[in-house]
Amino acid sequence: MSKKKPTFKEAITFAMMWCDAWEKEELSDEVLADRVSELVETRDGARGFLAFSLSSDCPIMDRLPEAVILRLREAKEIVVDLTVRNLAMSSAMSIHHKRNKDYIQKAGSERVAIRCIEVLRLLEPILVKTRIEKLLEAIEGKGDDLDFLKRWGYDNEQKSAIASNLNSIADH
Repeated sequence: MSKKKPTFKEAITFAMMWCDAWEKEELSDEVLADRVSELVETRDGARGFLAFSLSSDCPIMDRLPEAVILRLREAKEIVVDLTVRNLAMSSAMSIHHKRNKDYIQKAGSERVAIRCIEVLRLLEPILVKTRIEKLLEAIEGKGDDLDFLKRWGYDNEQKSAIASNLNSIADH
């Protein structure tokens, strides 16, 4: 990867290539962690990495190497914020897909939500707790995340699913 900051699309492409190489054991956990670290330095890079790794068939999020966990923790608020948002969106989309009887898409959204929950349990607990509280506050109708919830038009059932998944992080 060049030293210029990757776009969202470039970050997805890099994540795809690196995950493939890691799965084939052509890339060590440590080298993968270094590459991930380069991506999560910026919001677009982190968005691309998380978009790919949370939703793809690549097993990286199902068996995160310790070296990658450390790099995600080092990214602090960027990764925490984006993972909480991904959890909210996948939770809400699971309800949407259920209503449309699209059970394949529902299963995909649920897999993303589970992966988000597991990643959040590995990140800095105080940052995660603070970010979760901020989104829960918006679900109750106040705070900075109201715009986020309104932008996506989540209804009460979707907000309830989001809150349930956010609260499950502390249950483990």
